[in-house]
Amino acid sequence: MKRFVYIITDRNRKNLHVGMCTDLLKTIKFYSEMPTLFFDSAQQLNRLVYFEEINTEEQAMERFKQVSTYTRPQKEKMIRAVNTDWVDLTIGLNYESGVKTRPSAFYGRPSIQPSRRLVTF
Repeated sequence: MKRFVYIITDRNRKNLHVGMCTDLLKTIKFYSEMPTLFFDSAQQLNRLVYFEEINTEEQAMERFKQVSTYTRPQKEKMIRAVNTDWVDLTIGLNYESGVKTRPSAFYGRPSIQPSRRLVTF
């Protein structure tokens, strides 16, 4: 069974969290459903910036232990090698798996209604 070693961060790139899982999309969904599990709401981990797909559990555990001991500059160097702009990789995973999502810019969009003016005489 394939395993994933990943790094997830908040919108300000202040925290870098290293994790390991078998289903990356399910894990990312868990982070979004439990925003204050590890940190407060301002430091919500919601941006997948790095992941590796590993074939065996033993190799994945070794890699997880190795990446977990890295210093922040080492992790940043590893992320920038594959994701220079630190974009959220979840969008690409959703596209590859066939999950259709709307961009977050549309969620807060108000409905379009004609403006009404109050006319006084």
